[in-house]
Amino acid sequence: MSVSLLPFALPEIGEEEIAEVADSLRSGWLTTGPKTQRFEAEFGAFLTRLDPQQHAPDGDAGQAVAPLHCMAVNSATAGLHLALEALGIGPGDEVITTTHTFTASAEVVRYLGAHPVLVDMDPDSLCIDVDAARRAITPATRAIIPVHFGGRAADMTGILSLAREFGLKVLEDAAHALPCTHAGRAIGTLASDATVFSFYANKTMTTGEGGMVVTRDAALASRVRTMRLHGIDRDAFARFNTHVPAWRYDVVAPGFKYNMTDLAAAIGLHQLKKVARFAARRAEIARQYDAAFADLDLVLPPHALPGDTHSWHLYVIQLGDSVSVSREVFIERMFAQGIGMSVHYIPLHQLSYWKNEYGLVADDFPSSDRAYWRSASLPIYSRMTDADVQRVVAAVRQALA
Repeated sequence: MSVSLLPFALPEIGEEEIAEVADSLRSGWLTTGPKTQRFEAEFGAFLTRLDPQQHAPDGDAGQAVAPLHCMAVNSATAGLHLALEALGIGPGDEVITTTHTFTASAEVVRYLGAHPVLVDMDPDSLCIDVDAARRAITPATRAIIPVHFGGRAADMTGILSLAREFGLKVLEDAAHALPCTHAGRAIGTLASDATVFSFYANKTMTTGEGGMVVTRDAALASRVRTMRLHGIDRDAFARFNTHVPAWRYDVVAPGFKYNMTDLAAAIGLHQLKKVARFAARRAEIARQYDAAFADLDLVLPPHALPGDTHSWHLYVIQLGDSVSVSREVFIERMFAQGIGMSVHYIPLHQLSYWKNEYGLVADDFPSSDRAYWRSASLPIYSRMTDADVQRVVAAVRQALA
């Protein structure tokens, strides 16, 4: 008898999103236009409301805060690429990031002819090891890309201090980090040069495909806006939504095709209103898992530091030393019970291109490698019911038996 599948991830889409998309279809404006502009403005307002500090990002009280600039793009990968290009990263430069991430975090560096320098993760946070990043700095190092893994913020205090010491740019890969805080500050509002969020289908909020580049640097924001649409100095909405001839434009750089559509932004407008509820449900599922697995030989996911917020994009368990089954067998047993699973991530040093291109060996990344071979990701998303959660719990216990 076949077993019904509980998927690893499902988006939560309501009638509001459907109606907004239908409105866009009826409007005749499908690509980047008024709804994308609204989404950008509302996303910036959302981050500003999350941020309890209204003084300067560097912590100097009394200084005026530069406004947040938000640029919607068609993926977080596009956003990372655009931000690095705007930061001036180019051939021969080195950019430090963690091996314990999805390949996009590093591949965007190669797009620009620069070289990613991979370092190990901190086993307690699963995020980039700041000391390892320090040891990797060379005269060619230009930037650091910390990755907020699973919804827990990386040590941005350490990263930003290191960047100031060596004059490096900081680009946060915040694909997992909405809404998430570090040291009481919302990710996206820190003193980094830029932050990039993802709205992929399995994230806390989604636009199907999509991302957002956030920065306080007006010049960087201007460059991202230009380069996300072919290097043209005026967007299509500005040129076509006018009652006078406005067909002339200029191409000021060889740009890319990374703009978000109004169809995607229409979804995002209503998803953004639900983020707090979505995140709260994910946190509740994480609490249920924590309680249910407390007596098992599992390493449970790291929580946010006291006073901070975890977005719970992922719930990654690691099999303990006394567990008698391998990670592969554990996942097979879970699927046999109808529970969708994944692994986050196959570290980059285990993947053919990165391993062969840069001569990487597992011994150089002991924390990431040890976690990888023991890790499996359980379903965690807002559409899960308590009955779904208990079904996962029962399956885990059965798979470990």
